[in-house]
Amino acid sequence: MDVYEAVDSRRAVRAFSDEPVPADVLERVLTAATRAPSSGNLQPWLLYVVTGEPLAELKKRATARALAGDPGDDRDYPMYPAELTSPYHDRFAAAAAQRYQSLGIERDDPDRPMKIAALNSEAFGAPVVLFCYLDRAMGPGQWADAGMYLQTIMLLLRAEGLHSCPQVMWTMYRETVGRIVGADDTLALLCGVSVGFEREGVPPLRTDRADMSETVTFVGA
Repeated sequence: MDVYEAVDSRRAVRAFSDEPVPADVLERVLTAATRAPSSGNLQPWLLYVVTGEPLAELKKRATARALAGDPGDDRDYPMYPAELTSPYHDRFAAAAAQRYQSLGIERDDPDRPMKIAALNSEAFGAPVVLFCYLDRAMGPGQWADAGMYLQTIMLLLRAEGLHSCPQVMWTMYRETVGRIVGADDTLALLCGVSVGFEREGVPPLRTDRADMSETVTFVGA
């Protein structure tokens, strides 16, 4: 799989099979991902790879919180700006509608938030979840580095025939995640990334993207 195919086929999968992910594949991907860009070579990311019983226990605890209507822990950072203007709000609303439809959840369902949280807290059935942390002393530049690191991982996973789903939702339950992985209060949780093989028979969701001309300006061409 070349890099163009990896980029084109990467998407947030929300239906994983229970097929185990070989440990050697994960190690190969994560070793290669150390070459991701890093300003000043700080390599500020700290990654916890959670599988097996610890992941089952995490899913159990997080799902119980979701089904109880727990609003979650105070976030280390806002998931989105308080007020999204056009075109950002329009893109957000369109993508949300596509996701709800694919998950079989009606937009006006009063239990929608709880149902979505419960699906997320199960990591959509994934047998592996990666949790990416940064030291709280780090700034926006290092958070950008961590994003490039995670994108590198997700593209390498595609080269191995695997899929992923980045989930900022886990920051809602960051205290529960922290207890399972052993992360102390000096670290801030950026997100989780569910990893696995896509479950067969589930229609794939591919959200629309803005045309390149809406987001790119050529200067001097």
